[in-house]
Amino acid sequence: MKRIAILGSTGSIGCSTLKVVEGYPERFAVVALAAGSNLELAFKQTLRWRPKLLSVAHEDAAAALGKRLREAGAGETEVVWGTAGTVAVATHSQVDFVVSAIVGVAGLEATYEAVRAGKQIGLANKECLVAAGELITAEARRQGKPLLPIDSEHNAVHQCLRGGRMDEVKQVWLTASGGPFLQTPREEFASITIAQALNHPTWKMGRRITIDSATLMNKGFEVIEAVRLFNIPPSRIRVVVHPQSTVHSMVEFVDGSILAQVSVTDMRLPILYALAWPERIASDLRFDVLSLKHLDFCAPDLEKFPCLRLAYEAAEAGGAKTVALNAADEVAVVAFLEGKIAFLGIPATIQAVLNETSARKPESISDVLGMDSEARELARRFIDGHSSDSRVAATK
Repeated sequence: MKRIAILGSTGSIGCSTLKVVEGYPERFAVVALAAGSNLELAFKQTLRWRPKLLSVAHEDAAAALGKRLREAGAGETEVVWGTAGTVAVATHSQVDFVVSAIVGVAGLEATYEAVRAGKQIGLANKECLVAAGELITAEARRQGKPLLPIDSEHNAVHQCLRGGRMDEVKQVWLTASGGPFLQTPREEFASITIAQALNHPTWKMGRRITIDSATLMNKGFEVIEAVRLFNIPPSRIRVVVHPQSTVHSMVEFVDGSILAQVSVTDMRLPILYALAWPERIASDLRFDVLSLKHLDFCAPDLEKFPCLRLAYEAAEAGGAKTVALNAADEVAVVAFLEGKIAFLGIPATIQAVLNETSARKPESISDVLGMDSEARELARRFIDGHSSDSRVAATK
């Protein structure tokens, strides 16, 4: 029996994880949940799963939810709050496996402390590795525990790597759907609307990750994540646009062989893979091979999608550059969704922040959070100075 904590239990990955757990009651049990601000869903999840510990975002919400749970006969669940509460969920003594699925750097400290506590980690929060991957992977190596990727692309790479040794790998290919603007002429990017950017052709995701997919920044984050998960330099990680999203990623070996992972586009499969590792267990997530009529691949256009170029540059520099990349993107995406900047203002903001950021190396999670705050402030200043210019665009 694997005992699980979920950081971000009310998000899409958290809910999918609970669906997987529900299908295998003899294998998995829920011990602790970190639910953030969605109190109604947190209440329902607690009644269903009866975790020993539940964390929410704020103290007053924790008090109110605790009272409500006691009245509903679920008073055995302790309700905590804030960052300390999330850390308590991640490091609970009865937990074997932590699913890290809180979006952004909010889950960074809890994920790091879970690694330090010797927990096995299923990582669905790419921002943790983008901002603090050097620290997290070093600690995981010290603990001798694997970081098991839940992101579909890195999960696919992990599966393909079972076919050979790391010293046999020539390069890794990360596939990208191309987002909604793959065929959109570059000259039309200045007039892209919020509704258009949120209309992803393949996946239904949260608002930030959907915008990141539209700019290809999401794929840039995945390049950095792959660098740190698999200890491969950025020059050996290639991005290829694959609109069908059928091949989730590929690994090319030194002899010329390429292994590809193909499956349904359903996050329950990579979640199940991570939870069950090193086993594979039966599921009903079937892929119809006969439905494969054709597979298209093409190189990404770095002129149209400068965020991917910026991510490669940050990956090469490391340190504070990757922290700033994530922070600036998060601030810029929020500004775009609020109508403060145009679509091209996203890469422009990120470029400006990276230009002002050194590549110094963080020595602790506190250092990372300080660098994150600095980059966010730089991004806000840039946006405040350019928000009235709807034509703002990235510079090379």
